[in-house]
Amino acid sequence: MLHLRLITPADRTDDVVRLVEKTVGTTHLVVLRGAARIPAGDVVMCDVAREAGDELLSALQELGIDRSGSIAVENIDLSLSERAAEAEEEAPGEGADAVLWEHLTDATHEESALSVTYLAFITLATMIAACGVLLDNAVLIVGAMAVGPEFGPLAGVSTALVQRAPRLALRSLVALLVGFALAMAATVGFSLFMDAVGLFSKDKLEGARPNTSFVYAPDAFAFVVALLAGAAGTLSLTSAKSGALVGVAISVTTVPAAANAAVALAYGDTRQTWGSTEQLLLNLFGIVLAGTLTLLAQKWFWGRQRERVRQGAPRAPELG
Repeated sequence: MLHLRLITPADRTDDVVRLVEKTVGTTHLVVLRGAARIPAGDVVMCDVAREAGDELLSALQELGIDRSGSIAVENIDLSLSERAAEAEEEAPGEGADAVLWEHLTDATHEESALSVTYLAFITLATMIAACGVLLDNAVLIVGAMAVGPEFGPLAGVSTALVQRAPRLALRSLVALLVGFALAMAATVGFSLFMDAVGLFSKDKLEGARPNTSFVYAPDAFAFVVALLAGAAGTLSLTSAKSGALVGVAISVTTVPAAANAAVALAYGDTRQTWGSTEQLLLNLFGIVLAGTLTLLAQKWFWGRQRERVRQGAPRAPELG
């Protein structure tokens, strides 16, 4: 369930109340006349099943409540209410499958910010991966994958393509390009420093590395894994199952490929530099492609669910 707290102009409150009352899957409606001060107006609160949340939010925006008042949404972790259970039963589909497009856009907008923290994480992840590829240490590679924050901007690109949000697309692309460029440049300097103190060497880079040689040898499997990871990561964002993102992060070789390209560039190994760059681009493209297709599929599915509700069709039978 979701909890909505609205501040509405007094002359729009009745419209909002009627909208909430006619939306399938809503309950616990509360109206506090004149309770809001900044901005001035009434406070309307209600609970809504997650699967009905996007339709209600879109309708509230059409009324202009986001411009003339306020719309705040919170997740309800626990609701002991028979009426809430009935509302969830009445709403179409399942809450875990629902997509809140405004929430997704806001989340990816925040995750794709070119902040100092983002740049620090991607740079540190690339340096950790550089140590991993030189030592042929799979544990360090996995750790670097988990630290890397690049999935946020990648999801931002996919969301921007589906929602036709050019500003989000530009913001995400800038975060990706600047982030990887800075991280790889810093890793080149880091590699030269490690070589100067005797911890890195060209022999280690060009020697046998059975555990990490895949980062500069792109193949069909790398693209397939990127597609699967992109789909899984997008589903984890839209269904609020963020724990799955850790698994997604350690499934793709974006950061390790960038690290290997940087180390190889430091030693003038053009073969590994180009191979790693191809691996990086292949993974980035695969994740964005899969994420975009996943969001399009979800948008089509929920469009059909809404149409079923409008036509008064019965809910599709649940599995199990």
